[in-house]
Amino acid sequence: MANMVSARELRALKAQHPGARVVCYVNSSAEVKAESDICCTSANAVQVVRSLPADCEIIFVPDQSLGDYAAKQAGRKLILWPGYCPTHHRILAGDVLRARSEHAAAEVVVHPECTADVIALADHVASTTGILKICQSSPAKEFIVGTEIALLHRLEKENPGKSFYPASRLADCPNMKLNTLEKMVWSLEDMVCEVTVPEPVAGRARQAIERMLAVQP
Repeated sequence: MANMVSARELRALKAQHPGARVVCYVNSSAEVKAESDICCTSANAVQVVRSLPADCEIIFVPDQSLGDYAAKQAGRKLILWPGYCPTHHRILAGDVLRARSEHAAAEVVVHPECTADVIALADHVASTTGILKICQSSPAKEFIVGTEIALLHRLEKENPGKSFYPASRLADCPNMKLNTLEKMVWSLEDMVCEVTVPEPVAGRARQAIERMLAVQP
């Protein structure tokens, strides 16, 4: 997803909408964050959008599905960049309907990076952390989960006695699987693969993150 918008493309869009505030999802490059006014996560996207002045245009990058969800919840019109999460977009409305027909008693909980038609079928829409909390606190015993399938392992581990079904078994993120514990240990042992962000990009990107942290939940 982060590769779906560049700082150059964002600057061009900003030039078309002078004065617009830019909200960027945290799954974006440091260069894009540096061109943004404020960051957001899937958990606080709605609050971040609501925190901006009512009379300003808002550009949301790079996830159009999360941006659409935040716009509807906040009652704001956003300029959405046409990026998306390939993993969550593999979850189709038909998948949810099929899972629901097989597990009629299950509650459906999905991530806001899913498409609008999938979100419309859900009982709950929440970030990864939100999904964990909902499934733990809900009295329901069965859940259809619309997010990256690896989360089901943690859900099952933390909620014995409850059953979890993937909305789609195709929701497997290859990028998340690139980092392993073995690679992290190797990197720390040999002190290699250091990530550095040059100034002034780092400073400007940090400001966008700090503005997000200042938003009251």
